[in-house]
Amino acid sequence: MEYNKIQKRKEIRIKEYNYSQLGMYFITICTKNRKCILSNIIFKEKTNETQSNLLYEGKVADKYIKSINKTYENICISYYVIMPNHIHMICEIIEEKGSSGTPTPTNAIIPSLISTFKRLTNKEINNKIWQRNYYEHIIRNEREYIEIIQYINNNPINWNKDKYFI
Repeated sequence: MEYNKIQKRKEIRIKEYNYSQLGMYFITICTKNRKCILSNIIFKEKTNETQSNLLYEGKVADKYIKSINKTYENICISYYVIMPNHIHMICEIIEEKGSSGTPTPTNAIIPSLISTFKRLTNKEINNKIWQRNYYEHIIRNEREYIEIIQYINNNPINWNKDKYFI
């Protein structure tokens, strides 16, 4: 096959950024083909509220998200929401672990954490349910942090306006 016909995988991580350093990261993980298998969002017209009912796959994901705070002493998931076809979470690295050098992108804390999360949920569900990659945003200040918390909290209410809505 000619080189120009080979599609390269798009790199979405910041080159030379240490994804093991202290800080907060806004993570979005989508299901494969954006299938709505994690939860159902039910809108209650009388009260103008929403209710999110986790499906089996969502319950498994919820279990492993909650286990992160118990398993990793240097990582904290402070906020998260499980939507029908994606998960948003704020992941905070509260203590640097490991070598003093910059880790490679594949063994940095954030990519390693997401990889482990996907592997464990896929194994328990006995199916590969996640898209190949994930999205992350480095939270740089308190204003961004507050905006992201509001976005996460309002995500179920705004589900039908969400870019991942199907």
